[in-house]
Amino acid sequence: MTLIRKAATFEPLSIPGPAGQLECLKLASALDHVQGIALIAHPNPLEGGSFTNKIVHTLAKTLSRQGYTCYCPNLRGVGNSEGTHSRGEHEPDDMAAVLAHAQAENPGAGKAVLAGFSFGTLVQARLRQRLDDTEVAGLILVGPAVSRYDFPGVPADTIVIHGEEDEVISLQAVLDWARPQQLPLIVVPGVGHFFHGRLTQLADIVDLQWRLRSQVNATA
Repeated sequence: MTLIRKAATFEPLSIPGPAGQLECLKLASALDHVQGIALIAHPNPLEGGSFTNKIVHTLAKTLSRQGYTCYCPNLRGVGNSEGTHSRGEHEPDDMAAVLAHAQAENPGAGKAVLAGFSFGTLVQARLRQRLDDTEVAGLILVGPAVSRYDFPGVPADTIVIHGEEDEVISLQAVLDWARPQQLPLIVVPGVGHFFHGRLTQLADIVDLQWRLRSQVNATA
C-alpha cells in the first residue's frame, strides 16, 4: 500500500551550474517512496518569470503527489542564480546540471520528467534532444512558446496543454507547430496564457494525463 505523507514544502538549495551557482527549490515526493525525478522550468525572466511562478508550483505539487521529487531552478541570471540570461541558448546547460545533481541525490530513482511553462518549454524541449529514452520518462509542456523561438520538435508522447485564449502564444501558432509532427494537443477552453483562475483544472489535467501515461507504460 502506498502511503501519502504530510504535504512537503519547498526547500531552497544551491546547485553548481556551468555559469555559476543556480538557486533552486526542491519539493520532495509526497509518497512514501520516490517514483522518479521531475525538473520544472520557469517562464521568461525578461517578463518576470522565475521559480516562484504559480504554474511552476502547480506542476511541482502535482508531480510530487505522484511520487516525484521535484527541482525548480532559477536559470542563469534569474533571482540569485549566477550568469546571464541567453534566450534559451545556454539554459538547457543549466537544466542538465540540475538533472545531474538530482540524479546524484536520488540514486536509482528512475527516469526524469521534464516539465515547463512558456519559455521553460523551450528549455526542456532542447534538453530532451540531448537525452535518450533511458533517461527521460516524458515531457509536459504548458503554453509552449513556439512562436517566440526556434522551437524543436518533440517526441510523439509529449503532453502539450494550451489555453484556447492564450494572449501570448496563439493557439494557431501551436497548432501550426504540432501539425507536421501529428502531435495531439489538450486545449483548455476559455483559458489565457497564465491559466488565471484555472490552476486547479490545470493540475487535474496533468494528474490525469500522467496517470494514464504511467498505466499504459506499465502494461506495455
